[in-house]
Amino acid sequence: MDSYVRRIILNATSADDLFEGGSIQSLWSGYGSIDRYGLIGSKLNTVVVKHVRLPDQSRHPRGWNTDRSHQRKLHSYQVETAWYEHWAARCDDHCRIPHCLALEHHDDEVLMVLEDLDGSGYPARKGSVTEAEMIRCLSWLAHFHATFMDEKPEGLWDIGTYWHLDTRPDELATMEEGELKQAAEVLDRTLNEAPFQTFVHGDAKLANFCFSPDGTQVAAVDFQYVGSGCGMKDVAYFIGSCLNEHECEHREESLLNAYFAVLKQALALHHPRIDAAAVEAVWRPLYSVAWTDFYRFLKGWSPGHWKIHSYSERLAHEVVSQLQDTPCSSAMINSTN
Repeated sequence: MDSYVRRIILNATSADDLFEGGSIQSLWSGYGSIDRYGLIGSKLNTVVVKHVRLPDQSRHPRGWNTDRSHQRKLHSYQVETAWYEHWAARCDDHCRIPHCLALEHHDDEVLMVLEDLDGSGYPARKGSVTEAEMIRCLSWLAHFHATFMDEKPEGLWDIGTYWHLDTRPDELATMEEGELKQAAEVLDRTLNEAPFQTFVHGDAKLANFCFSPDGTQVAAVDFQYVGSGCGMKDVAYFIGSCLNEHECEHREESLLNAYFAVLKQALALHHPRIDAAAVEAVWRPLYSVAWTDFYRFLKGWSPGHWKIHSYSERLAHEVVSQLQDTPCSSAMINSTN
């Protein structure tokens, strides 16, 4: 083990010694790893260490090996450290996250020593979920969005999520020509200029939620793409990570109802002066816009992706048609032809 890593972990945990507990996963494109360490002589039994180390040569799984991609990843780790340094303490048990025990920068390395959520009652990871478990994750998102409503994302992404248009011109360029590509800027602007901006998690897929054994409690991890945005970006992305096209079709309304019911409660707790009904009136129609925006990204990034299906096609066509019926939006779309 690197003596630098060892020293940081021991100092952060007041442990007498430690041992390697196994690798959890490699970071995307070979940028480091997430590992578990066991502790001796500490109040904690284990910690999780996210160790970012720049690769000699980037190895993107889908071939996007560009300097822009590299710089985006570098900034994402800067954002994650800023998140834990300045914002994470605002999250309570309604939107549970791992406590950060230490953050260190050393040359081209970043080291985050984090609470091991497995040992804190969240050991389960799920490849599929019940409706009740989905609603627990949507409740986490609702409380997260309510907590950070109208905040300025200092140190974070100006626009949250890893797929937003400003950071993805290469993927846009590779899209086949058509109405969806022509509408890309309008979709992006519609979401970014919507009232009631908040912080979005930015990568709120099912794999980034940790569950209690009975599935009644959840915590979330991975804050590389947290930043400003409309909450529907997280909601659409999360639902799309859980359901197939037929399930999306039939369960969309009930899941949105569940999310907005919790958001109303959470806003009453955190921002009682904000009218929850007004937020829902603005945000609910933007669910399909957020879905279409991510679908637009997928069409350029990975045209064979499993999330490209008939439900996405239908929503995208409906959204683009509605935008074309709006005079300002129509003029902007036509100007790209």
